Amino acid sequence: MTSISAAEQSDVHGKALAINLEGSIYGTLAEIGAGQEVARWFLSVGAASGTVAKTISAYDKTVSDEIYGAGTRYVSKKRLLAMLDHEYDLLLTRLNAIRGTDKLFFVFADTVATRNFEGTNQQHGWVGIRFQTRPGSEPSQILLHINLCDSTALGQQQAVGILGVNLIHAAFHRREDIDCLLEGVFEELTTARVEIDVIEVDGPAFRQHDGNEWCLTLLYRKMARAVVFGENDGPIEPSSILRKRPLLVMRGTCQHPELLNPALLQTANRKLVGEGVRLERDPMAVVEMSIHHVDASAAPPAAAMLQCLDRITPHCPMIVSDLPETYLLSQYLRRHSREPVRFVMSIAAAARIMQEAFYRDLPGTLLEGLGKLLSTNVKLYVAPMPRQALLSALRDLSGNIPLKASASGVVGLDDLALSGPARHLFDYLRASGRVVELMEPGVGGTVPVAA
Repeated sequence: MTSISAAEQSDVHGKALAINLEGSIYGTLAEIGAGQEVARWFLSVGAASGTVAKTISAYDKTVSDEIYGAGTRYVSKKRLLAMLDHEYDLLLTRLNAIRGTDKLFFVFADTVATRNFEGTNQQHGWVGIRFQTRPGSEPSQILLHINLCDSTALGQQQAVGILGVNLIHAAFHRREDIDCLLEGVFEELTTARVEIDVIEVDGPAFRQHDGNEWCLTLLYRKMARAVVFGENDGPIEPSSILRKRPLLVMRGTCQHPELLNPALLQTANRKLVGEGVRLERDPMAVVEMSIHHVDASAAPPAAAMLQCLDRITPHCPMIVSDLPETYLLSQYLRRHSREPVRFVMSIAAAARIMQEAFYRDLPGTLLEGLGKLLSTNVKLYVAPMPRQALLSALRDLSGNIPLKASASGVVGLDDLALSGPARHLFDYLRASGRVVELMEPGVGGTVPVAA
């Protein structure tokens, strides 16, 4: 049989052709919402009869419900699993008796929402493959949640096509370890086109795996900007807890998870409810940690972040991001919710946020950074902290953060003595209600320092 070399399989065309020529990989491609871009690659490169048993695009909702069942959102993990279940069972029923001894059966499926005409929808999807590692074996499975970042629907469709071919090729030829598989899945792509923020693997090909570790690897390999871990649920689609929710967000550091004070999130919840703003849903409290903290010279090892997850997620959901500055996190959260967002932080973190040094990459420096951070319906809830703890946290900035003389051992917003334009800006943010003191009798403690 004709074959092509490994070097010739370096791009999506070569990968699709190599699979077609291989002859042992055979299955169904089922796609909803982004055309049939994955199937198109296998059909257009030649020799598709060696790979493609069927292609299907059940685009109409009534047709899709008739085939895969009603009652689930069309772009969801449940719909993807329904597609994989139906098509894989049908493939075996029709072909196992005559082809099952020499074929590795697979089903690739995706359900995707590309950019609508106005660009107002959530542009994301679920992509997966169920496949055999040897003829007749129990299947293994890889599921991905993706965000589509191209500015046009056509560009998003093309990105899905590349990702799908990469995933099929990697499942059969690059699954020996996590780094090899993820490298193969993301070839010819960047986060400017696609973000992958959930990966789930199962089956005999992945007996030894840690789902949390695999999702963290997406961040370390720059395949996602943030991944979300549910409260004892493992990695989850971000919108499942963030979408259209009022959010209370506390930033922490992997180096000092012990500084997180859950009582402050409870206080912040009462503060938000007490504002009197209309809340369609109950606020969601979330802890966030960045692998690229603004004060850190290097990313923490994945093992340390896994320990943080074990410590925090039994109590509340956790976001792990590669976003150093809080204004970048604010923009990320605004992808999912236009409801109130309240950052819960220490007085030390608030002082850092007012330092122009953290915004030098922005043309408008401090003013632009604060504008991005405190967009519509975003506020900072700032908790006081012990004076000595504050001085320790700000030792590298202590010359720029003078404090008012006070006999009190606790420092609050009134004790900060910022100078120059920053003082006037800080006074404005307080007077306009964008920076609010978070105090309650009996609640003090220390919260994370983040900028």
